[in-house]
Amino acid sequence: MTTDFFARFETECLPRIADAIGQQHRRVQLQPMPAEAPGQAPRLRVTADGPPELRRHPYALDITLAWDGLEVQRLFAAGGEARFAGYLAALPSKLQAWQEPRGIDFRSLSQADPQILIGGLDFEH
Repeated sequence: MTTDFFARFETECLPRIADAIGQQHRRVQLQPMPAEAPGQAPRLRVTADGPPELRRHPYALDITLAWDGLEVQRLFAAGGEARFAGYLAALPSKLQAWQEPRGIDFRSLSQADPQILIGGLDFEH
């Protein structure tokens, strides 16, 4: 696998993912992050800090989303654009489903742990 897939993912896909999240959760900050190591995809950091007295959990949002490298590569194969469009459409329900099991509350901008990594993500919907 070449890093060209990751560069394309960073320029073509991460902004669209960030936009989809930002449209649903307008109070969060979204920061694309470079890959941690060669052969890994860039990541997206989601942060926000609401009033401490309104938090459901003790910590402000600090979530890192990391996608599986082979899944990123598959986005640029035949059918990848349709797959990605389906993923973007499903992203609001994915975010909702991640909340309870991972101790995240987007409404109060809080989470149960100081930092949360949601890794190995794919583009299924």
